[in-house]
Amino acid sequence: MVTNPNKQTMAGMERDGSAGSQSRRFFLAIGKYFQHRGLYWGAVLAVFFLFLLIPAPRIASPFSTVVMDREGLLLGARIAADGQWRFPAPEKLPEKYKTALLLFEDEYFYYHPGVNPLSLFRAAVQNFRSGRVVSGGSTITMQVARMARKAPRTLMNKWWEMMGALRLELAESKEEILLMYAANAPFGGNVVGFDAAAWQYFKRPPENLTWAEAACLAVLPNAPGLLRPGYNQSGLKEKRDRLLQKLFEKGYISATELQLSIAEPLPSGTRKLPQNAAHLVDYFFLSNPGSRILTTIDKDLQMRAAEALQRHSASLAANHIRHAAALIAEVETGQVLAYVGNSKPLVSKAGHQVDMIRAERSSGSILKPFLYAASLQDGLILPQSLLPDVPTRFGSYNPENFYPAYDGAVPAGEALSRSLNVPFVRLLKQYGGDKFLKKLSDAGITTLNKGFDHYGLSLILGGGEVTLWDLAGSYASMGRTLNHFTRENSRYRSHDFHPLTLMPVPAHDTAFTAYPPVLSAGAIWWTFKAMESLVRPPEEKGWENFTSQQTIAWKTGTSFGFRDAWSVGLNGRYVVAVWVGNASGEGRPGLLGGTAAAPLMFQLFSLLPHGQWYPTPHDDLKEVPVCRKSGFRAGPNCPDTVIMAIPYTVKDAGICPWHTRVHLTPDRRYRTTIMGEPEGQILSQPWFVLPPVMAWYYSRRHPEYQALPPLKPGCMDEENMPMDFIYPEGGTSLIRPVDLDGDRQNIVLKAVHRDPEALIYWHLDGHYIGSTQANHEIEIAPTVGTHQLTIVDPDGNRLSRNFRVLK
Repeated sequence: MVTNPNKQTMAGMERDGSAGSQSRRFFLAIGKYFQHRGLYWGAVLAVFFLFLLIPAPRIASPFSTVVMDREGLLLGARIAADGQWRFPAPEKLPEKYKTALLLFEDEYFYYHPGVNPLSLFRAAVQNFRSGRVVSGGSTITMQVARMARKAPRTLMNKWWEMMGALRLELAESKEEILLMYAANAPFGGNVVGFDAAAWQYFKRPPENLTWAEAACLAVLPNAPGLLRPGYNQSGLKEKRDRLLQKLFEKGYISATELQLSIAEPLPSGTRKLPQNAAHLVDYFFLSNPGSRILTTIDKDLQMRAAEALQRHSASLAANHIRHAAALIAEVETGQVLAYVGNSKPLVSKAGHQVDMIRAERSSGSILKPFLYAASLQDGLILPQSLLPDVPTRFGSYNPENFYPAYDGAVPAGEALSRSLNVPFVRLLKQYGGDKFLKKLSDAGITTLNKGFDHYGLSLILGGGEVTLWDLAGSYASMGRTLNHFTRENSRYRSHDFHPLTLMPVPAHDTAFTAYPPVLSAGAIWWTFKAMESLVRPPEEKGWENFTSQQTIAWKTGTSFGFRDAWSVGLNGRYVVAVWVGNASGEGRPGLLGGTAAAPLMFQLFSLLPHGQWYPTPHDDLKEVPVCRKSGFRAGPNCPDTVIMAIPYTVKDAGICPWHTRVHLTPDRRYRTTIMGEPEGQILSQPWFVLPPVMAWYYSRRHPEYQALPPLKPGCMDEENMPMDFIYPEGGTSLIRPVDLDGDRQNIVLKAVHRDPEALIYWHLDGHYIGSTQANHEIEIAPTVGTHQLTIVDPDGNRLSRNFRVLK
């Protein structure tokens, strides 16, 4: 059979066309399917993204300010701004409470996405059967959403709670949602949150709750208005015990624990929150409100320190000294262990709310150790250099010691331990006021923020105001510097001078330097040596009855008018700082640092473990010969020297200024000159010679002091003038005081002479006005204007001084 090839070709084309058509239809169908699917999923994604635009529920209620000790124990709290006791959420929930809560409120919390359909269905059935709402079916997440909206319970709001719960689950972890619930759930009255409830009802931290207490807190939010401690106790106990039974059935507690837990009584109501550091809580309430603050405070030490302070304050109440404050801190870290801002009121409440740790008060003498150390470091003095202690006047300022008596000359270390005023005023003048203010600022004293012209030389005696907080921090920084220098290969840490801290500070890299950032180890060591001395001011007699068995470097201070009494002490481990006085600034006789503040300081030290004393910083000390008599570096004329380890200084301290070589006649009766005696007939020897005013006062306390022999008749010694003026000083401007009758009073002129029996002849403006012997004082009534006063002794020594009378 012969076929037509053209027909075959046409048929094949028809078949091919039919197959292509089917294929196109197939792919079009597939495309339409996926197109519809894409629209569907696109719509789903669009709805999902719109859902994400709904903000996750957030609870914006204010929190209480909660202050904890270093172990997490409650020190005190201040109520939230809305009048609720609502503590900030902790980092995690205690296991007992968490287990009881989930078993009671939401057993499938970890398995649902925020809404549990089975719970909703179960609640609907129960409500239908009861004919009223007996169950809401809300999960914990839904309850958090409801707390955030604060809306009434309606079907529409239930729907929004479900949406909010689903949104919240996408935004937060399960643990964070649990914490939000536990921190904001109502627990009856104005108690909100399980943490506040644990303290209000059981007076203990949540992690220490028993199973019965945890179960009680777990059931309370279910109906806090109807069931709460002290109200409907039987209903609350029934609910708690049912939960305990369920805990037993689920294997969380044993049969014995169940029996003991059921037997536990319910609390009778809220209890008073601890108030162990009221002023510290107030401080955080003002500086960091609505926060949970973990402090460095040791609660046990805080309570014992407060009790000691209260007993001490009560002992001073008879003298109307009403207030006291105390700080205890670690030297190494600066962490505060006890913060007692004020005593509790005994009668009147006035002033007891003032935090005297932060209050600015007159410093008294409490800053003298810083000037002593700074002067040592600069080489102005050595540890026992003699400082002038004589009547002194700088312009209109006339500093005096506590008792109006003078030593003439006193070793610097003794001047510090006895807290003599005049030597330190003169030392401040020599060191420089602005320079000293800068040193104090570097040491951590923040309140002296005006120029030296504002304070003047009285700065060292209380002319400026400081706080107990700054003082304790600065003294601790000195101790820390000394400790680290001796431990760490004679290097200084750059940041050893820093304030005290109330909260744990993360560790940071340590930077070292070869130079002291503020004060050198050698200067600090000698300062502490002087501060541990048993030589103390006579007005503080009796302090030795209160000392501890520890070696303590301590300093007291008393402000002008007996308004403030200070005492700061430290050893290698702790610093203790105390203030005593009246918050109003009222002065009281007997309000002295040594007798009003130091006894409390020693009592507080007795509460602490013994601390080691400071090791000697050998690498910051150098041995040099020192004049035993003057305390300065020995000069060529010093006959009696001792080797002393003195601090390395910015510049070398000067040599002894008081030993000089004098020439004597062979019988040693007179001073003479080389030209006044035959060759070989003169005796030369070193002699300790103080200036006349210093010598006059010094010889009365030191009978061994030998005055220079008189000059041989006919000889002159211009270098060793035997007399000097005490008052007036050169260039002084005077105002004659007015008595009660309105008359101008006389001015008393004063002078001294090395020879106790010497005569002095007085002349005013060239006119003889009288003579004195032994006690060289004379009264005059000068007119307004400039005058010249001249004194002459029988040996022809003459001394003149100009002064001006203003009125």
